[in-house]
Amino acid sequence: MDPAEEQHLAWLARSFGRTDYLPLTVADLDALSGAGAYVDKYPGTHLFKEGADSVAAYVIRRGDVELFRERKAGRFVVGRVGSGAVIGDISMLRAQPYMSSARALTPVKAFRIDRSRLLPILIDHPMIAIRWLVAGLNQLEATQRRVLRLMRGTVKEQVAEMVLDESDRYGELHLSQASLAGLLGASRQSVNQALSELRDEGAVTTGYRVIALGDRKALSHAAGR
Repeated sequence: MDPAEEQHLAWLARSFGRTDYLPLTVADLDALSGAGAYVDKYPGTHLFKEGADSVAAYVIRRGDVELFRERKAGRFVVGRVGSGAVIGDISMLRAQPYMSSARALTPVKAFRIDRSRLLPILIDHPMIAIRWLVAGLNQLEATQRRVLRLMRGTVKEQVAEMVLDESDRYGELHLSQASLAGLLGASRQSVNQALSELRDEGAVTTGYRVIALGDRKALSHAAGR
């Protein structure tokens, strides 16, 4: 097995739940790898569209993807995901149309897993099925956290909570203020005001499409923790 193939299989293993939980065998990974192929998407192009037949799921290798729904009142952002995220799988496994659209925000490389090729593999490789379940539960937990965040009293608390929960290992949340407002279901003006207050308190710093964690204690206090 060449180094590129080893790296690909290791990445697949990490993408489906904890690597220390029911480790996938080489045979499992080979089978999963054979269920799909890589696709590249340019910014603004879709991985899938709301209402379309859910023929595949996608594991994001690199790049950022926005999940949204179109309504008469406009576009409603329901999530933003990056490297390691699995999207479209719930609809795919239920054989239901995609519940939202997925659009590349940056150049995206994703592993596209076809439903027709995956289902026999899940039957023959129970560890893959269990690990996929773990990954799905992680997504569900993240969705529950987002719902709880939307129930908080103020936009400032919601913004602080999101930065604490979803910033990367460098303490950065790569979102435009417009995208952040869409995720929180708040106006852009109220999000701008919240960020201004958090900056004044030293809790965050902001730049172009990025919010960086500053004083964690101050940010936790703003979030009501």
